[in-house]
Amino acid sequence: MSFQAYLDTIEDKTGLTPRQLLEIAQSKGFDDPSVKAGVILDWLKEDYELGRGHGMALVHVIKKGPSISGKHVGSDGTHADESDTLWLDGKASKPA
Repeated sequence: MSFQAYLDTIEDKTGLTPRQLLEIAQSKGFDDPSVKAGVILDWLKEDYELGRGHGMALVHVIKKGPSISGKHVGSDGTHADESDTLWLDGKASKPA
């Protein structure tokens, strides 16, 4: 599953865009460098019933922003992404 596909599935599961979840996380202070991934994963599991894989995708966005490594961009593998920048504003508004 691509990184973007994880975020799209999170939107399906929660009804919230990745950006909305990012804003909630920021309001809780989870973007602070001292906050460990486990704390964020616990929140996502408790409030949104997200598992570790989907949770870690959001942890990356919360801690590092929407940029990802370009190593899978344009590849044919199951983790291939179209871009090294993740779309956070929801599937419906994603440019074609």
